Order: sequence, then C-alpha cells, then structure tokens
Amino acid sequence: MINDLVKRYIILFAYFHNLFKMLRFHADCSVDDLLKAHGVMMRGLVDGAGYFRQKPVGVVDSKTGNVIHFGTLPACVPDAIYNLMDRTQSSELHPLVKSCVFHYEFELIHPFLDGNGRCGRLWHTLILSKWNSLFVWLPVESMVYQNQQEYYDTINKCNSVCDSTEFIEFMLDIIKSVLIETKETTCSKKTNREQDKEQVIQKILDYCNVPRTRNEIQNLSGIEGRKAFVSNYLKPLLESGKLAMTIPDKPTSRNQKYIAAKGDKR
Repeated sequence: MINDLVKRYIILFAYFHNLFKMLRFHADCSVDDLLKAHGVMMRGLVDGAGYFRQKPVGVVDSKTGNVIHFGTLPACVPDAIYNLMDRTQSSELHPLVKSCVFHYEFELIHPFLDGNGRCGRLWHTLILSKWNSLFVWLPVESMVYQNQQEYYDTINKCNSVCDSTEFIEFMLDIIKSVLIETKETTCSKKTNREQDKEQVIQKILDYCNVPRTRNEIQNLSGIEGRKAFVSNYLKPLLESGKLAMTIPDKPTSRNQKYIAAKGDKR
C-alpha cells in the first residue's frame, strides 16, 4: 500500500511537472507565476505557501550559531523581486550567466519563509530551458544535489564579500561537468545500441544461409513490431544487397522468402 506521504509527493510531482511545462512556454514569466510555483511546491509543507514572507529571516551557522545572512526586510521583498525579474528579463547577458545571477540574487533576497532554494533552482532551470530545451531533462536541482554542501558554502562565501562571482563560477562548473557526463553517457549508449544492432544483423545473415520467411527472421531477431523490423532491418538489408528476395518480381508474395547474398554468408 502507498502511504499518504508518498501519494502526496506523487501528486505534488505531477503538479510541479505541469506547472513547469506551462511556465516554459510563457514569453515572460511574472512574479505571479513565481508565487504560484512556490504555492505548488510548498503547499501543506509551510505556512504562507505562495506568498512573500511577512517576517524577517536569517541564515544561521549550525556550528557556531552566528548569523551568516539576513534576508531582505519583509516590506522590501516584493519590490526587490519585481526588480530582479525585470532586470533578468531585460538582461543581455548569456542565459548561462544570467540564470546564475538570478539564482544568487534570489537566494540573497530570500523572499519566502521556506522553499527559497527549491524555487531559486526551479527558476534557474526555467531560464536555461527557455534557451536550450536540453535543460528540461537536466534540472539544476539534480545538479546541486550532488554538491549540496559546497553549494551552500559558496553562497555564504559570496554573501560575506557581497560578490556573486564565485557562485556563478561554481554553478557554471557544475553545469559544464553535467553536460560532459551526459554527452559521454549518451555516446556510450549510442555505441552500445549500434553494436547490438550489428550483432542482430549478423545473426540474420547467418540464419539466412537458406531461404527464410519474414516471420522466421523477425522471430530470430527478437524485434516485436513488424513495422520496426521491416524499416530498421529487413529493408536496409535488401537495399544494401546483403539479403535478396527469392521471388524478386513479386515483393509482396505470400511465398516470399529471403536469403543472404553469397558474399554475406558465414
């Protein structure tokens, strides 16, 4: 049985996914969209979900008890966020840099009682995905998860010197690493698929040292769909001359069989 908490997270994920899809295709996402996103993510988890905070907040060092950072005063939060959104939308910076700047300044303002990190990382992903749809599948949330402590430490360092440069460099380095890893993984999978296909083709050619029906060859290949088998295997092998029809004048004959060309028999 799925417990209530798991059900809630499943429903929340569905809401979040639909919200993200909707926001991606907005020409310009507004402050109202930001508040709606926070409401969806934090509903039932924190008071005031979907609303700017009405209380002062600060980030405290768990080890020393010292206040590391004070968020923007509550009365100034709406104007600060409106200003940040306007500057981001009109900025001519490259999206890779612009998204990092937004992310840092959003955390600096700390507009909500809780969920600031999640919301900031969502908007970072949103800005990137409007530039390149690849980032829909490479959310910043996932990137940061693997480097969580360094992420928070870097934000705190930047706060102490009032300079976001180190955070921008940190995020760009993470994005670069993830893109390189994704490319290598994708290339590896592609190579494996190509090798698997070559093995299937060789099995077909070996099997067709005597005439075989299309159904016999497909069963051997393990390819389930007839259309996929014909378009990806049978047709290319015929066009390349590696397979030949036993009744070439009647391609659709019910008695049609296929045999490997002499040079391709093993």
